[in-house]
Amino acid sequence: MLFSTFRSIEFDWAYLTATTVAIARQMYESRDFSAMPILADALQDAGCDNDDVLNHCRGPGPHVRGCWVVDLLLGKE
Repeated sequence: MLFSTFRSIEFDWAYLTATTVAIARQMYESRDFSAMPILADALQDAGCDNDDVLNHCRGPGPHVRGCWVVDLLLGKE
């Protein structure tokens, strides 16, 4: 399990698929977070059922570098 430093969220290693990490990396590097809803779908496909994570990804944002979900996927927390 991974744990967010700033939130009490359990984040299972199973969520770190090639797809979720690639989406997160692309958003982080391009600073374009418009794919957050796609990331939510990929996380859900990987077994994530955490409402805080999924709602955050599907929410209006704004999403920027430092996003706690993206940081967790990229090991930045």
